[in-house]
Amino acid sequence: MAIAHTESSGLRVLQLELAGEILSLFPCGGLWWEAAGVLVVSDLHLEKASSYAARGHMLPPYDTRATLKRLGALLGELKPTTVVSLGDSFHDRGSRPRMAEDDVATVRAMTAAHDWVWIEGNHDPRPPEDLGGRAAFELVRGALTLRHEPSAGATRGEIAGHLHPCARVVSKTGRSVRARCFATNGERLVMPAYGALTGGLNVLDPAFGPLFPGAMVAAMLGRDGVYLAGVDSLAPDRRGRAA
Repeated sequence: MAIAHTESSGLRVLQLELAGEILSLFPCGGLWWEAAGVLVVSDLHLEKASSYAARGHMLPPYDTRATLKRLGALLGELKPTTVVSLGDSFHDRGSRPRMAEDDVATVRAMTAAHDWVWIEGNHDPRPPEDLGGRAAFELVRGALTLRHEPSAGATRGEIAGHLHPCARVVSKTGRSVRARCFATNGERLVMPAYGALTGGLNVLDPAFGPLFPGAMVAAMLGRDGVYLAGVDSLAPDRRGRAA
């Protein structure tokens, strides 16, 4: 698995090879396939806070705006031809009616400026039709296949989301750091969740075992860059920790 680092806007970006394609992993959680002009983000979970509020669990109602602001900055920097939102872009089927009109206008402007693909997720099997873009179950481009849920068994060139991978490392002094991450073995890659209020599943969880039966690395998202952590340096979450 060929790995290198570069910089973009003063941030440390990780470049790796997946199925012969060079991909750049950004610390915000976006994946840039420069040769194809494709930007991939996953699990935006727009309107998660309003979904919880409807059930009596109050969360700050700014997750959609915060997520779109981060995404807009990345679009402005990279200027992709195609944007693939890799499923669970909306937290539930009622997300669209709860969106503020300013946020609706932002999404429509984004989809009008790019070839925008909404991959169907388990939270949003039918993405809203009035926000622009097009829906697809999966997208195949060259050697890469982009879908929401990782497929069973070994596969090459798959980019998926759904699992919201996170990693935890513990230093020799006992200091612990936990962060969202990309999980990969050079054959397939699982994307971190991009949404502002999304949690994460530790990559040492059994759910990841069948996907990466051999070596796996976690590309952890830091404030100023993406940093690699080999499986030997990873630690399980503290007992009782919520995602």
